Amino acid sequence: MPPLPQSRHLATQIPGPGSVRLAQRRAAAVARGVSSTLPVYAARAGGGIVEDIDGNRLIDLGSGIAVTTVGSTAPRVVDAVRQQVSEFTHTCFMVTPYEGYVAVAEALNRITPGDFEKRSVLLNSGAEALENAVKIARSYTRKSAVAAFDHSYHGRTNLTMALTAKSMPYKSGFGPFAPDIYRAPASYPYRDGLIDKELSSDGQRAADRAIGILESQVGARNLAALVIEPIQGEGGFIVPAPGFLPALLAWCRDNDVVFIADEVQTGFARTGAMFACDHEGAAGMAPDLICTAKGIGGGLPLGAVTGRADIMDSVHVSGLGGTFGGNPVACAAALGALAAVEEDDLVGRARQIERLIFERLGRLQADDDRIGDVRGRGAMIAVELVHPETAEPDPALTKALAAACHRAGVIVLTCGTFGNVVRLLPPLTISDELLTEGLEVLADELGKL
Repeated sequence: MPPLPQSRHLATQIPGPGSVRLAQRRAAAVARGVSSTLPVYAARAGGGIVEDIDGNRLIDLGSGIAVTTVGSTAPRVVDAVRQQVSEFTHTCFMVTPYEGYVAVAEALNRITPGDFEKRSVLLNSGAEALENAVKIARSYTRKSAVAAFDHSYHGRTNLTMALTAKSMPYKSGFGPFAPDIYRAPASYPYRDGLIDKELSSDGQRAADRAIGILESQVGARNLAALVIEPIQGEGGFIVPAPGFLPALLAWCRDNDVVFIADEVQTGFARTGAMFACDHEGAAGMAPDLICTAKGIGGGLPLGAVTGRADIMDSVHVSGLGGTFGGNPVACAAALGALAAVEEDDLVGRARQIERLIFERLGRLQADDDRIGDVRGRGAMIAVELVHPETAEPDPALTKALAAACHRAGVIVLTCGTFGNVVRLLPPLTISDELLTEGLEVLADELGKL
């Protein structure tokens, strides 16, 4: 098959006739509760392009929700998967183990923040990683309570729904949820600054606010773990005020609370560092446990928990695992993806993408007062849209802008507790030319609304 052209091309209107036919089949076969952002059906993808079955080529600013960080057809991933499939697809690591699982665990222990001895367990997804991190923390501390934050998103399983803040569509109608879960206020500099300018920039003060809630409503003696995204994802790509995360980590260390960093969306070069925690201060910060998924597998399903050896090894033998966790094909893909990240300097590429996006969106914000905030790190950037007179969220404009971009052949995603954030997650293999074109389409479509 010839290489996928790296250019935007609209062969039909969006959706085209082939996608319309597949949508009809889907309606009769797929559960209604499964939604899709775009009405097109993919045929090929690679670099910065997704091609649908009608021959439309769309600029990809979504990466399958931060999964295809190294691209959808990264050569190292494709070659590793082909080789592994030809050898065996499954044995179950808990029955007859294999080297790939061990090699991925070794790699995670090497690259995750912290110079202490580590252990890893491999799983199927980000939600499963969070579930297991909580299990491990409870086993280690012999405490049961767990705290998460406003605007958080951690998954769709029962426990991770309880950790997740937003009700619709993630939690509504699905209760009762796992008990002994509590919530604290997050640092949200843009919205905090609308009320208190100092709070928006003082991470220690924002942390003190959260700690005060935890101490009064839960009590450190009852709290097993604090679960937080270093940059909140579904909540709106919220980068906390400087000092917020280190202050929380210090409090956890002083009170025998396990600090769990959910780097499912932020990990593996996405933010212009290998992990978002690496941005915190000159030496970064080292969580007790770190949960990863999405970008780790190069497009194949894989999740992991990595952390301090004494905490990870506190669980009794056979207390962790799963039939498909650390599947050999997914492990091969992960090793290929990590090789691409390290050998192709995709951390540096994410920083280049950040500069390009901020430069264009900064000019756009200066010309359009409906853009309340532009924020993020690396190739994880968000635009928060508001009513300019009040700074109230504008989800209607956000929805309309995303739909307009889709019709014009650019994949963008939305997020935010209030549904008013456009998020950009391009693959790190996208060209400057494609990225620039995608941003220009976004700017043009916003100007029409």
